Amino acid sequence: MAWIVLVFAGLLEIVWAVAMKQSHGFTRLVPSIVTIAAMIGSVVLLALAMRTLPLGTAYTVWTGIGAVGAFLVGIMVLGEGAGALRLAAATLIVAGLVLMKVASPE
Repeated sequence: MAWIVLVFAGLLEIVWAVAMKQSHGFTRLVPSIVTIAAMIGSVVLLALAMRTLPLGTAYTVWTGIGAVGAFLVGIMVLGEGAGALRLAAATLIVAGLVLMKVASPE
């Protein structure tokens, strides 16, 4: 159950990162509100997952989901570049997340 909660926390991290970009430095009201609400929800879910999961595992997976997710949204929605080195870096992050899950004692 903690892993499911952690995945949702990571998904909310993607939401707030994208909403923050859309807020244009917190100058647009709705994306700014979405950013703050998603940040709070993400951290609350992370805290719930950390009741069971080790700190290092939970935090690494949470930030990894957010980083790779924001990267993918940037490419697919915002038209950011998808060079070979950037894709290789994202692949390595995903590999690290899988290894964290496999190595987790829970």
